[in-house]
Amino acid sequence: MSEQVYDVIIVGAGPAGSTLAHALAGRGRRILLMDKQPFPRDKTCAGWVTPAVWAALGIRPEDYGQRHTLQPITGFRIGMMGQKAVENDHGEVPVSYGIRRCEFDNYLLERVSADKALNTPVKTILRTDDGWLINETFKAPLLIGAGGHFCPVARHLGKGPGSHELAVAAKEVEFEMTEAQLRSCAAQGDVPELWFCQDLKGYAWVFRKGRFLNIGLGREDNHRLSEHLAEFVEDMKIHGRIPHDIPSRFKGHAYLLYDHAGRPMVQDGALLIGDAAGLAYTQSGEGIRPAIESALIAAEVIQQAPDVTAPSLKPYEEAVIQRFGQRTGPEAQKLQLPSWIKQSLASGLMRSQWFTRKVVTERWFLHQDVPPLKLTG
Repeated sequence: MSEQVYDVIIVGAGPAGSTLAHALAGRGRRILLMDKQPFPRDKTCAGWVTPAVWAALGIRPEDYGQRHTLQPITGFRIGMMGQKAVENDHGEVPVSYGIRRCEFDNYLLERVSADKALNTPVKTILRTDDGWLINETFKAPLLIGAGGHFCPVARHLGKGPGSHELAVAAKEVEFEMTEAQLRSCAAQGDVPELWFCQDLKGYAWVFRKGRFLNIGLGREDNHRLSEHLAEFVEDMKIHGRIPHDIPSRFKGHAYLLYDHAGRPMVQDGALLIGDAAGLAYTQSGEGIRPAIESALIAAEVIQQAPDVTAPSLKPYEEAVIQRFGQRTGPEAQKLQLPSWIKQSLASGLMRSQWFTRKVVTERWFLHQDVPPLKLTG
C-alpha cells in the first residue's frame, strides 16, 4: 500500500483532536484525524460544559440543544461525605450545561472536514528523516497526541502512561432511567451534586441530565476505589438521592491533573494536547475546557511556526503555561499542610455557603475568574 501524506496527523478524535482538526482544516492544512474507535462511541465522563467552552468553540448552546441532550445548570449541591450538603442557587441564567459525551464528541467530529481514519488503532509509530510514519501507511512531518491519558503518541514520547505518574482513577456509570427510576430519583438536573471524600483525595458526583443519570467517583489514590464508590452509592440510595436499581457495572478511566503531570508538551515534530498532555484542572479534574483551549492554542502556533522543530513549537508550551499557570511540581506538594489539618479545615469549609459557592463552584469547577479564550491570530 502506498503512503498517504498529510501535513498533520492527529491521534485521538475527542474534543481536543476534533477541535484542532477543525481549526487547521479551515486554514488549508491537509489533516488526518485518527481514532481507535468508531463514532459515536461511549465516553466515560460526568459531562458538563461551561459557557466559556461554547464561546471558544463558536457554538450556541441553544442550537446544540435542539437535537442533543442539554441540561442547563443553575446551582450545585455540595458536601463532604458524612455531612449535610450545602445547596447554592446561581440564579436563572445557566452557569454550565450537562451534555452526554457520546453526543457531544460526535457533534464536534462531524464539524471536521478533514480526512478521518476511525476504528483504526495506532499499531506502529516510526520516526523518519522527514517526519512520522503511522501504521506503515500515513505520513506527516507533524504528529499530534490527542488520545487521552493512554495516548499512544504520549507513550511513544516516553513520558507516560506509567506507574511513575500520580493519575486520578475514576469509575462511573451513565444510563437512561425508567419511569419508575425517574420517580424515585431525588437528584435534580439543574443542581448537580458533588460529594468530597473525607481524606480530600477525590470526590463523587450525582448528575442528572433529563432522563439520563450519571454517577461516579474519582480519586488520586486508586487504592480501594471500588470500595469508596460502593459506600457512596449505598449512601445515596439510603438517602433517596438515586434509584435503588441502578446498573452495577461502572466503567473506569484515568487522567492526570495539571499540577501533577510531568509529560512534555513539545518535542521535535510532535505536540501533546488535552488529557494526553495532562491538562485537566487540578482542583476539579475537568478536562473538556483545557482540551478545547489547548487545541485552539496549538492551531495558532502550528499555523505561525516556520517549521516543526521543538524550538518553533515551543510557543505552544509557553502559551499553555501562561493560560493554565506554572505547574507546581512534587517539591511544592511536599510543603502542603498535613492531611489531618486539611481535613479539619475542609470539614468546616464544606459547611460554608460562601466557600462552597465562591471557591468550590465558581473558581474550582466553573472557572468564572478566567475569561473565555481569545486568540489574536
